[in-house]
Amino acid sequence: QVQLKESGGGLVQAGGSLRLSCATSGFIFSNNAMDWYRQAPGKQRELVGVITSGGSANYADSVKGRFTISRDNAESTVYLEMNSLKPEDTAVYSCHVVVRFRHYWGLGTQVTVSS
Repeated sequence: QVQLKESGGGLVQAGGSLRLSCATSGFIFSNNAMDWYRQAPGKQRELVGVITSGGSANYADSVKGRFTISRDNAESTVYLEMNSLKPEDTAVYSCHVVVRFRHYWGLGTQVTVSS
């Protein structure tokens, strides 16, 4: 079955960096676009960015220029490199994929940015 597992979250000071990973299994990773979402306490889930199967990425305006999504098809893993982190980036970050019209989510990883 499709499985997504995020890792790499933690506590970081404002201006710092983190790299999140999402390891996947159960589907043909190279054929699928992958998304990163985040949800802050008391807020709706927000799309952070998308990377296509071909490796092109698009980002939310709030993270553009600071975050980079990449993928390693050999490892079936998608990454989220986060730089110049701000306290407002504090959230649970989750990866997401649609496989055969079904949506799959990882459990997420907590990112906390202190001021």
